[in-house]
Amino acid sequence: MKDSILLRMSKQPAEDAVTRVALLSADFGAASDEIDAAAARVFGVNRTDLRILDLVNRAGSMSAGVLAVAAGLSPAATTTAVQRLVAAGHLVRAVDPADRRRVVLTLTDSAVALVDSCYGPLGGATLRLLATMSPKELATVEAFLRAGVALQREAAARIRTMADGTA
Repeated sequence: MKDSILLRMSKQPAEDAVTRVALLSADFGAASDEIDAAAARVFGVNRTDLRILDLVNRAGSMSAGVLAVAAGLSPAATTTAVQRLVAAGHLVRAVDPADRRRVVLTLTDSAVALVDSCYGPLGGATLRLLATMSPKELATVEAFLRAGVALQREAAARIRTMADGTA
């Protein structure tokens, strides 16, 4: 309870480095959320569909079954989302060159261009910022981000059980 109260009290002055970093971490997450909300508007999709586009983009291509697991969606919900994204011109179904019996999903050229337009400038600025840091600083940032990702995924799993009524 104390931790959640701490993060909600962002208007109060931060008294120590731990509090300041915790508050900045929450701000970083909120800023990332703003970027994704804006990108979803540019793509004309909802946030789940944007997440699907991100997963496929990062993988280069993937089957619908692998996508469903990665996105945490049911096969039916994944099929519906894929159909929307194909109809919107953001995804294509293609034969897997490694296994011609399998169909994979890939981003269209226009979707790749939108990804580059939305996220490319920030990606470049982030790389330039990281390049100013020492190896020791980068190791610290990496350790923090790895631990933070794990904490967020654990929290998401816990919250999903609450929503499912299994908590």
